[in-house]
Amino acid sequence: MREDLHKEGWRESRIARLKRILLDLDSRLDFTVFLGGFWTRELFERFVVFMDRFHVAGWRRWLLVEPVSEGLTLGVGGLILALALALPAFDEISSEEDWLKKSELAVVFLDRYGNEVGSRGIRHNDSVPLEEFPDHLIKAVLATEDRRFYEHFGIDVNGTFRALLQNARAGGVVEGGSSITQQLAKNLFLSNERTIERKIKEAFLAVWLETHLTKNEILKLYLDRAYMGGGTYGVDAAAQYYFGKSARDVDLPEAAMLAGLFKAPGRFAPHINLPAARSRANVVLDNLVEAGFLTDGQVFGARRNPAKSLDRRDETAPNYYLDWAFEEMRKLVDTFPKSITERAFVVRTTLDTPLQKAAENAVQQSLRQYGRAYRARQAAVVVVDLDGAVRAMVGGADYGKSQFNRAADALRQPGSSFKPYVYAAALMNGYKVNSRVVDSPVCIGRWCPKNYSGGYSGRMSVSQALTRSINTIAVKLSIRIGKGSPRRGRAKIVKLARAMGLRTPLLDTPSLPIGAAEVTVLDHTVAYAAFPNAGKAVPAHGVLEVRTGTGKTIWRFDRDGRKPVQVMPPKVAADMSMMMNRVVEQGTARRAILDGVKAAGKTGTTNAYRDAWFVGYTGNFVCGVWFGNDDYRPLARMTGGSVPAMTWRAVMAHAHQGVELKNIPGVAPNPAKIGPRIAGGQMDAPRPAMLSSRGVEVLSRIERLLDQAAQAPGPAASRVQGQRSQAVDLTPGEVTAAVGQPDRGMAAGN
Repeated sequence: MREDLHKEGWRESRIARLKRILLDLDSRLDFTVFLGGFWTRELFERFVVFMDRFHVAGWRRWLLVEPVSEGLTLGVGGLILALALALPAFDEISSEEDWLKKSELAVVFLDRYGNEVGSRGIRHNDSVPLEEFPDHLIKAVLATEDRRFYEHFGIDVNGTFRALLQNARAGGVVEGGSSITQQLAKNLFLSNERTIERKIKEAFLAVWLETHLTKNEILKLYLDRAYMGGGTYGVDAAAQYYFGKSARDVDLPEAAMLAGLFKAPGRFAPHINLPAARSRANVVLDNLVEAGFLTDGQVFGARRNPAKSLDRRDETAPNYYLDWAFEEMRKLVDTFPKSITERAFVVRTTLDTPLQKAAENAVQQSLRQYGRAYRARQAAVVVVDLDGAVRAMVGGADYGKSQFNRAADALRQPGSSFKPYVYAAALMNGYKVNSRVVDSPVCIGRWCPKNYSGGYSGRMSVSQALTRSINTIAVKLSIRIGKGSPRRGRAKIVKLARAMGLRTPLLDTPSLPIGAAEVTVLDHTVAYAAFPNAGKAVPAHGVLEVRTGTGKTIWRFDRDGRKPVQVMPPKVAADMSMMMNRVVEQGTARRAILDGVKAAGKTGTTNAYRDAWFVGYTGNFVCGVWFGNDDYRPLARMTGGSVPAMTWRAVMAHAHQGVELKNIPGVAPNPAKIGPRIAGGQMDAPRPAMLSSRGVEVLSRIERLLDQAAQAPGPAASRVQGQRSQAVDLTPGEVTAAVGQPDRGMAAGN
């Protein structure tokens, strides 16, 4: 009993002690809060008393204090907004050294046979120094593009407001307000898209350039980097191209014509429209007088004797292809080791010059013959080897009028030509070629697709569904491979399409299985190469070999390029080829049938006939053809099985001349041993027989050794000659056998 009382007393004492501790803590907290409040009030009152000394009332407050206060507030807000807008612009710049180095890239391009076909970029060490440009050329550029260039900080505020006023009065864009620095910023870092975002970036980058370069350096870069039409960059290259002379030697009429090209080289290039070029040159002469740089008497002779340009109308440089290949080289150079400081290269490309001309002729002929009836103004064609090598690329109807590459850069809906990705995904998820499916109404939410015919055909096989291009079945397959979830099924389709080569964003919408997502002609064509390649996806490439100016090989695709990747089982690829062969021979693409060559492919037509496609392949090549309009104006009921299929046939008939035909896995063998002839003689002359891969290798080795022998002095040349006999370890018979074999569609030689 006593022990229990003792324990109870000990417990009560502990509780009492804990209460005292908590009470002490509470009192300390209360006192701290009280002191905090007291000193806060005290300090605030002292602050108020102190600030009362500066109290301003009456006119001083409203004319001085309030404006300054509001100005500071708005200024801080403006600085925060400016910083937010500037950050995306400065993301375009990695470092001062990188962006300037990137712009100096110069490339001479050879086709796959070793013939020079053009050049791109600026050879900085060979460009004309600013002080050697004629004074009248500099004045013509400044008078036309930016008269206050040496006065503003990168943005000509007065000129911008004047341009806005003139455009508002005219109800459209009649005058540009960008300074030379802004135009240089656009050329170096940005695209040509007309958006508010781009203009904001352009303004900030212009100010950044002004802080990092002198005015003369900016002007020099502008004169060297601007596109001047005809595939030329910089005034010196343009002077050589249009007048056959250096920019050092151009006279006043020629300088005026060159200065007029900066605004719209495609419209004012003299080799395209000489009257328009001369009219623009007269505007430049007027600007020279208005700016006070020259007098009426000084420009009178230039008006009476306008510049005469060289006739370049017969020149057919593959400019769309070269623009694309140059961008590929820009990306490739960034992967080179830092030890490679060379900026001028000689690049052997995958370009097949005769096939390129045939593709250009086919596009022009189709547009001339059918363009008006179908209301089609543009087209694009891409031809690739089965290893992804781009042999030909046509990016539009006329490069002189529009340099936008519709083959590599335009995003267009593929329509039903997207369905092979859907059917391939279905075969990879349990379906068979002869699996039965039902053509009947289907809805995802409120969206209910219809067939082109407007009706339904009931039960049929998967092969028949693709041959007849049934929309409802493609949508049903996307649902079933997702096991009832359309979103999961579309995710599988997108995953396969990306693995095959589609690089553009594929938006997840219910209509994706019938071609609502946007693709480029290049990606779409190369992705189809996985079918004849037994399920292996290949990278699109236009560069075979890169050499420095001294002849040193620093990159080769066969050694350093990306390798094929297996993305679908060979059986699935073979089944897809079998089904798409039926599309050509029995379905919507019968106009693409080639004489003596088995082909497979798929047509595509989008809503309102805005796009018409045919993408198809043989055992040797893949070719994609698109027809449409830049403004998305509908075509006059043109389908992929009409003009695109016929254009495809014209291009591919030429491509298969002189080559050893290969069979498509899963498709019956080719009935002929040689390629088809072009009916009617409407295309170019027949292609010559081409070299085998072994022949290319032999001749390339001999070429490199001969180059080394030519560069080596005296005794060194003898040593190289001795090495040559050892390196080319072939008998004359072996060389003849290697060179005499026909091309197998992999490579060609000199």
